[in-house]
Amino acid sequence: MRSIIQPGAPVADRIQWVAARGRAFTFTLEKGLPLLEAARRGFAAQGFAGGVLDIKGGALGPFAYVMPALSKTADHAAFYSETYRPAGVTRLSTATMTLGVRDGAPFFHCHALWTEQGGRAGGGHILPEETIVAEPFEVEAFGLDGAIFTAAPDPETGFKLFGPVAAAPSGATTDRRAFALRLRPNQDFAGCLEAFCRAQRISKARIRGGVGSTIGARFEDGGVVEPFATELTITAGTIAPGDDGVEATVDVALVDYTGALAQGRLVRGDNPVLMTMELVLEVVA
Repeated sequence: MRSIIQPGAPVADRIQWVAARGRAFTFTLEKGLPLLEAARRGFAAQGFAGGVLDIKGGALGPFAYVMPALSKTADHAAFYSETYRPAGVTRLSTATMTLGVRDGAPFFHCHALWTEQGGRAGGGHILPEETIVAEPFEVEAFGLDGAIFTAAPDPETGFKLFGPVAAAPSGATTDRRAFALRLRPNQDFAGCLEAFCRAQRISKARIRGGVGSTIGARFEDGGVVEPFATELTITAGTIAPGDDGVEATVDVALVDYTGALAQGRLVRGDNPVLMTMELVLEVVA
């Protein structure tokens, strides 16, 4: 399986996880607010400090983003591009967001695909500090109680990355079990999830959110992404019984460091994580 040498030594625990409770709900992001504040308000109104969002459309402007890029130093295996700020309104086609905490304040990690004013299709990592909601739009959320994604230095990759940590219960209304996860580099995405679910005796689950990167990509339809640095959003994902016990089905959309876009269902066993993959498993059975 493909692998990338990271600047730091691998951490022994290859899955960072916290058991929690959660609840799914929808809300509308308010026009004129920074995207970060609009998301924070939506979760706070339901009693949650954080969780994940699944977005299937929406309008942003002003809008700022970066793409994956090659690293110019040995400090990182890959890095970010310069900041891009397309004019006018940018319309999302699909996105996922992790809302958590960085340096003691709300923060998000969000990857998306979109169409810019003028018709150019793009994708990448949305910058919280510079992105504004241009029109109200509805999003699907999953709030977490008992866990929060918190940004912390990661010695393996050299980045400050979101990972789940335990949090005091907030008293928010919840109705199901959930696990907040961060998958570390150089392990197959689907295989890692399947091993986790077997260990936790989870036979059915839904993937909520899903923000991260893979080392290129191999799709079930035969499509291949060769450039190794990607930024990926999960468009749909499930864990269900299969021939190998439990099987992960994961559909993604991504942009690679050349700017090429790709979408499809990942091949199980041949899609290793590049830097990180954060997501929530909503337990069904």
